[in-house]
Amino acid sequence: MRTPENTAPAASRRRRGLGIVAGLATMLTTTTIALAAPAAADDDGQTHRVYATREGLVGKTTANGHTITERDHFVALPSTRVLSAHGTGTYSVRVCTAGAHRCAYAPVWDVGPWNTRDDYWSTTRHWAQDLPVGTPQASAAFRQGHSGGKDQYGRQVANPAGIDLADGTFWDGLGLQDNAWVDVTFLWQGGARTGTVVSPDQPLNVRTGPGTGYRPTGLAAHTAQVPLLCHARGTLVTGSRGTTDLWYRIGEKNWVSDAYLRTGTGAAVAPPC
Repeated sequence: MRTPENTAPAASRRRRGLGIVAGLATMLTTTTIALAAPAAADDDGQTHRVYATREGLVGKTTANGHTITERDHFVALPSTRVLSAHGTGTYSVRVCTAGAHRCAYAPVWDVGPWNTRDDYWSTTRHWAQDLPVGTPQASAAFRQGHSGGKDQYGRQVANPAGIDLADGTFWDGLGLQDNAWVDVTFLWQGGARTGTVVSPDQPLNVRTGPGTGYRPTGLAAHTAQVPLLCHARGTLVTGSRGTTDLWYRIGEKNWVSDAYLRTGTGAAVAPPC
């Protein structure tokens, strides 16, 4: 990936003149309106703040059969209902540090922490229906004594975790040094068109604008499905999917090159930003 080009649209301007003609006649002068380019709504799923822990377990096998490698990039959520098949990102999330200083996009490849039936992001949650949407049962158990402070297996909950992060997502994607509260967007809930990241050798850089001169602000894992919120033209990039100057905004100040996305077409599939 190479150099930047700021394609942010200029502010729209509006001129309106009004003239009053003597007597009963009233005449409006010509109105000139310069319209800004249409932008997509960020229809990318619900976001909840939860406590994230590092999974580790290098060499072990995830619930979908993946063997965990060093600096791996995936997440675990406490419900089998959103487990992506091995090598796919049907269920993917955006995880951002407080203030969205860094964001990581990763597939759900494991189940946990603590529970396996707690789809706390759902309005029809499978278990612990007495808790509000967005509150993991483990968090309620640890902080409020829900179920006597225990998980579904009767274990005493030792932290309020609602998501586990693989080492690469934790250290490299988000730059975390310790467990932390993060903002998680459950991307399969959104209505935006999606693209699949194709970057098997290393995670794809997420940048603050549509070009390689913009600052990296996170990583998108291979197979992650990301929302294509709007597009712009920027740096010409050659990647796993060809050569293009097309870039997509996939989150707030989060951009990736279409050269690493499988979208089903080489043309833009989201409106201009």
